[in-house]
Amino acid sequence: MELTSTSFLVTLIAVTALAMLAALLLWNRIPGPGWVRWPARVLMIGLCQLTSIAVIATWINGSYGLYSSWNDLLGTENVQNSSAMTGPPLGRAKFTQGGDGTQTAYFRGSHSKLAGQVIVWTPPEYRAPGAEKRRFPVLMLLHGYPGSPRTWIDLGNMPGALEQLVRLGAAHPFILVIPEIYPGGVNTDCSNTPTRKVAGWLAEDVPDLVAKNFRTLREPSGWGVLGVSTGAFCAAKLPLQYPKVFRAGAALDPDPLAGDPEVLADPALRERNSPLWLVRQAKRADIGLFLATSAQDKDSPPQQLEAFSRAAAGSGVRVRTLVRPAGGHNFQTWTGMYPEALGWLSTELAPPGDGR
Repeated sequence: MELTSTSFLVTLIAVTALAMLAALLLWNRIPGPGWVRWPARVLMIGLCQLTSIAVIATWINGSYGLYSSWNDLLGTENVQNSSAMTGPPLGRAKFTQGGDGTQTAYFRGSHSKLAGQVIVWTPPEYRAPGAEKRRFPVLMLLHGYPGSPRTWIDLGNMPGALEQLVRLGAAHPFILVIPEIYPGGVNTDCSNTPTRKVAGWLAEDVPDLVAKNFRTLREPSGWGVLGVSTGAFCAAKLPLQYPKVFRAGAALDPDPLAGDPEVLADPALRERNSPLWLVRQAKRADIGLFLATSAQDKDSPPQQLEAFSRAAAGSGVRVRTLVRPAGGHNFQTWTGMYPEALGWLSTELAPPGDGR
């Protein structure tokens, strides 16, 4: 039974209910002297508390994606051999329809050899009469660390926030794609390392899967990324590394744009995968980047946005920044940035159309 499965959570809830019922029924029926009855009662109370804590911990883990599997929880994940990750290949990946209008697939990428979950949502315009040949821009949503694709839906008010902006005429109707950003439970800041090709997973495997199964615009002008926290670092990085895939990226409260030594210990690898280094190497790049934070966010200070803008000067990369006067490192702040970020992305990316 999978750690993150609904059946596991339901089983724990049932066990907790049975433990409480057993305690109520047996409390005064335990035979023997007091020195036997009282320890037995303490054990019953402890069992009720233990099962209740397990239910709460499992629910929190499912909501925030802290651990993706039993191996991840127990620290037995084989991080050295990414080729051992199992899952159906691209040609056999199947999307299943969810009750919330999303479709989910689990597959193994041919480029990265990594396997993970991808959630896709198509806007109402995608299914409208007469739109059978119409192609739509794609916006890839990148969650933080720790986190999971469901974080965008459960905490980030997606796709509801996008739908509201589309109704107001403030944003394009996008196909939303929400992949795991660290398949297998190992965070690399969306970078290719000698053992894990996470950038290849996000910029090659996931786009291949989505383009094969949905009516997407084919050119980079129809593909963008929006990320929060660690996902924001990735949203600033991936268009610079893969300009033939992504035209624009919006980064909300990005992690340190020079890279995190705790994630990539190798200084050279960390530097060459940092947005700050990459933007200095960009020449006449047709890329747009939106970077936002708040003056109160110590994890993503405004000074790093200023440093990035200076580094981008003369590169051709179009940079827009937004600094809110207040806000923490959380979805309450990020959802408040959606109108500016999604509106800006809609100016950088092509609208739905019948062409390429």
